[in-house]
Amino acid sequence: MKSSASLQATLAQWMPILAWLPRYRREDLSGDLLAGTITAILLVPQAMAYSLLAGLPPEVGLYASIAPPLVYALFGSSRTLAVGPVAVASLLVAASLGDIAAPGSPEYYAAALLLALMTGLILLILGVARAGFVANFLSHPVMSGFTSAAAIMIIVSQLKHLLGIPLPRAENILHVGPALLTGLGGINPVALGLGLVSIAGLVYSRKYLGAHLRRLGLPAALADPLTKTGPLVLVILATGVTWLLALDQRVALNIVGGIPTGLPPIGIPPLSPELWRELAGAALLIALVGFVESVSVAKVLASKRRQKVDPDQELVGLGMANLGAAFSGGSPVCGGFSRSVVNYSAGANTQLAAIVTAGFIALAVVFLTPFFYYLPQTVLAAIIIVAVSALIDTEMPRRVWHYNKADAASLAITFVVVLTEGIETGIVAGVLTSLALYLWRTSRPHIAVVGRVGDSEHFRNVERHPVHTCPHILAVRVDESLYFANTRFLENFLLAGVAEQPEVRHVVLICSALNYIDASALESLENLILEFRGSGVTLHLAEVKGPVTDKLHRTPFLAHLAPGKLFLSTDEAMAALGCPGPALVDREASGDISTTPVSASAPIL
Repeated sequence: MKSSASLQATLAQWMPILAWLPRYRREDLSGDLLAGTITAILLVPQAMAYSLLAGLPPEVGLYASIAPPLVYALFGSSRTLAVGPVAVASLLVAASLGDIAAPGSPEYYAAALLLALMTGLILLILGVARAGFVANFLSHPVMSGFTSAAAIMIIVSQLKHLLGIPLPRAENILHVGPALLTGLGGINPVALGLGLVSIAGLVYSRKYLGAHLRRLGLPAALADPLTKTGPLVLVILATGVTWLLALDQRVALNIVGGIPTGLPPIGIPPLSPELWRELAGAALLIALVGFVESVSVAKVLASKRRQKVDPDQELVGLGMANLGAAFSGGSPVCGGFSRSVVNYSAGANTQLAAIVTAGFIALAVVFLTPFFYYLPQTVLAAIIIVAVSALIDTEMPRRVWHYNKADAASLAITFVVVLTEGIETGIVAGVLTSLALYLWRTSRPHIAVVGRVGDSEHFRNVERHPVHTCPHILAVRVDESLYFANTRFLENFLLAGVAEQPEVRHVVLICSALNYIDASALESLENLILEFRGSGVTLHLAEVKGPVTDKLHRTPFLAHLAPGKLFLSTDEAMAALGCPGPALVDREASGDISTTPVSASAPIL
């Protein structure tokens, strides 16, 4: 019985659906059905738009909205994350494949399928290795700068459809700018007018329609879902007008054209070794960016209901979803921010909502695709522009600038390089900048000379608080772990402090903020011991954490430290070295307490 329960727990860990489906509540069904339906209504036009953004036929986006959500429902840990094609991933696909094949060609489509397969394999391998920590390498300022710049690039890439003029592939702003200025004379006024009207209608339905419907007496439970139907209503109206007025023939309005009818074909992506090598970097980038975006929105939504999202399991779920896309004719997928928020707001309680969404998309692919023949591409461009405009983060740069200039620099560099050099170069530049700034910041750690606060056992920075110090003791707190990049800085600080105060006979290094001491730092401390000893000064350590002490006991360092000692607290060190607080002096005089330093061989916890 125990082994059976253990097996069920293990299976539920890898397939979370086995945990929530047996305990599914009947009262959750209505919310899941409504959320799944509304998300499908939003997803149909979005999926086609994002597919065109990726340089793929519109049906590929629909294919990527069927199998991936079904697979994620089995393996994903989020109850409300909506998985499918998203704007940023689509832009990365276009940027990755533009130099490999012509957009829309069979070779381009085959490469997109392989990219989905490689992305899924990378995510799955990371998930099995429980490597969810990789998300930490993309800091929030870097992601903010990247997504804001990517959103601008996406908007620029849609100007050719909005204006009805030919433009080159939007590799960067500098590449598109001159061509845009040259082509302004050939703007199609009907495409531009229809696009602007579509943008206005989408903005109205998103921001104002709900309030207006509620003023007319509609209950919020009905008014709010109706606001999510704006893109689909727009698609229906624009398609009908284009067909009735034959705008594709009369004014050369670009339309979507024929979309194959039927469920996606099941097949194996091409396994060309050369193509695998060319796409490896792009697949890794899409995997990391998609994972970070998905986990971020999943955690936000889960926290609202006090639910838990497992980043490691998200790697597995997203990996399996991308494999599902690869074998069913879809492009790379991840969790979409706006779509997941709609799914959550519409009442989704479990991944059954995603299953409902996939079912409706499948029905649309089987029965409705002929209707989209006359859908104007300028309308899809409007849908993309309105959707990605929310990704432009204007608040984060201001907040980060006031709080941390280094993070602001990494955000700004990522933003500028993405716009001027391209997507992949920009995000690599942002990561490298973050790492370089981290090394610079930690190589110059905050170090404070401390003294006793009043009669207490607390010690604080002498430059910030009125404190008591003793001339023969230099107590120093370093607020950073010690490693090869900052040991020289600490060494120079301590040597300068001793040189400036000839009466100092003891240096107490307070290690409360140290989580580790690497080999280079350990050697530097041993050199300090020898230099201090030559000038009659003894080095002591105080408040060393247990794991750090355990490592020190495995080296000869403590023997070299003697006659210096390890002290449990700074208060004990100061008392043992002849600098007790006034209150402690009174207690010693009465015989109530004695001060005994911690032995160098005693474990410090």
